[in-house]
Amino acid sequence: MRTAQRTVRTENGPHSGPYSLATRRSSIRKVGWVATQPIVKMPDMALQAPRYLAPFHPKHIAHFFTDVLIIGGGLAGLRAANAVDSKLSVLVVTKDELKQSNSNYAQGGIAGVLAPDDRFEDHIADTLTAGGDLCDAQVVEMVVREAPEHINELIHWGTQFDRESGKLTLGREGGHGHNRIVHALGDATGKEVMRAVIEWTQRLRNVEILERTFTLDLLTHEGVCRGALVADEKGAKTLVWAKQTILCTGGVGQVYRESTNPPVATGDGHAIAFRAGAELRDMEFVQFHPTVLYIAGSSRSLITEAIRGEGGRLVDRQGHRFMLDYDERAELAPRDIVSQAIATQMEKTRHPNVYLDLSHLDPQFVLKRFPGIAATCAKFGIDITHDPIPVRPGAHYMIGGLIVDQHGATTVPGLWAAGEVTSSGLHGANRLASNSLLEGLVYGEHAGRAASEAAAQIADDFRALPLQNEPMNQPLEPLDLGDIRNSLKSLMWRAAGVRRSRDELVAAAETIDNWCRYVLARQFGDAEGWELQNMLTLSRIMVSAALAREESRGVHLRTDFPATDDEHWHKRLCYRRNDDGSLEPVVT
Repeated sequence: MRTAQRTVRTENGPHSGPYSLATRRSSIRKVGWVATQPIVKMPDMALQAPRYLAPFHPKHIAHFFTDVLIIGGGLAGLRAANAVDSKLSVLVVTKDELKQSNSNYAQGGIAGVLAPDDRFEDHIADTLTAGGDLCDAQVVEMVVREAPEHINELIHWGTQFDRESGKLTLGREGGHGHNRIVHALGDATGKEVMRAVIEWTQRLRNVEILERTFTLDLLTHEGVCRGALVADEKGAKTLVWAKQTILCTGGVGQVYRESTNPPVATGDGHAIAFRAGAELRDMEFVQFHPTVLYIAGSSRSLITEAIRGEGGRLVDRQGHRFMLDYDERAELAPRDIVSQAIATQMEKTRHPNVYLDLSHLDPQFVLKRFPGIAATCAKFGIDITHDPIPVRPGAHYMIGGLIVDQHGATTVPGLWAAGEVTSSGLHGANRLASNSLLEGLVYGEHAGRAASEAAAQIADDFRALPLQNEPMNQPLEPLDLGDIRNSLKSLMWRAAGVRRSRDELVAAAETIDNWCRYVLARQFGDAEGWELQNMLTLSRIMVSAALAREESRGVHLRTDFPATDDEHWHKRLCYRRNDDGSLEPVVT
């Protein structure tokens, strides 16, 4: 393989040159942020992340060759596949079925300036305000201005958004100053969008989709990503060699006990990129959705923010509408404010939840607008037209992830990323509602196009590189992985949930370190073990970042540092893996 050439944006303007690791790290850090510097005060971190999770030898397992490898089959991944030149081969790998992604479960919709009385400047301002002054203004403007084009593209691909009198119905959600949210099937936008995009992508002859396949690790040689090591449901491994690789693996919600995310959201993409040397940023910023259906013994179901946008009210156990006590925008305040208010109100009333009240709204409108939520609640004897809906916050969206530039390039040559696995600068310290599917569309297209251009410059000279990871001599004492996983999820919810404090975070770090010492030191043969190792790795980084940021900003609430501290903390926390497996923290 030869080195790809491309244009790199820096403070001094575009230039062309070898797409080296140093160039890419420099260019990414210079777009909108100051140069990195060591963190002065950081807790000791015992995490020793292995480079590869499983043993492999190139002479003993199968090989697969493709021009572009896309890991993840959600909206960002499929949009990337659609952006690749039809002359190039594309392999999309997803660890479950295509429909099992955060994209599919999105209820609210996609934000875009489509109404005559709305402006790009207003959407930009709403995004920057929600982001706690940590957004990249250039990125925000780029994404917002591209939104209408991508929404119209989805319509062209067959997405049936909700309409009234032939015109798109535009909803409003917390943090938005205008009605600009397109939605489908009332409260099942992700399901309809993914249906249309999957059908469109499956028609492409150059795209092959491999479902129920777990990606263990990225393959790197001389600092360049060369593909990935994957395994099927039976554990049989394959080396997938690719000229360019795009990560679109979604979020990390399953590290928390309370989460809206599907079971597949275990942070695999974040973890495999970290082990491959990619830099992660903003890992302390996890958005908690304020309203998750809370019924003991049942799975947690998202109650879309659009309910509050349509007039739903939050009340406590005494029926008091409490949001006006915390913010003049009441239920339409950004998610971080609503989540924190709910947590405080639950503590005041000593009650495990609060309630959403829709009884003052027209029943026919409620049932038409929110059919999915009505059906889910009805299973538990709740009629949403007059019964209060019990809700509490749950982990919803991972704002932090791989550092990417506006093309989706990461800090590892040959590796690109899009969607929830990234830290693009769009969300800052708090994501504005319905900007996530939009980000996946925009960055999916950018990453797919850029990776396609880079792959086209590389000759078809696939050769298996001298990579291998031999089995280690290890004890075979069995572990109850389910017990560790459940304990980790509960620990993260207590220590790194809506509210954080130094004492809780330090104790959590020590506990996770103890688990890491004997769990990361093993080699497992199936997804249960690999997922747990990824979850432990990501949890430890998240706890370290939450402990380091001694202020409250956006979704990050430190009860021991309740104020926002721009003087000391108007900066970004970054982490990368050293060659010995240890964590190296930096700030931007």
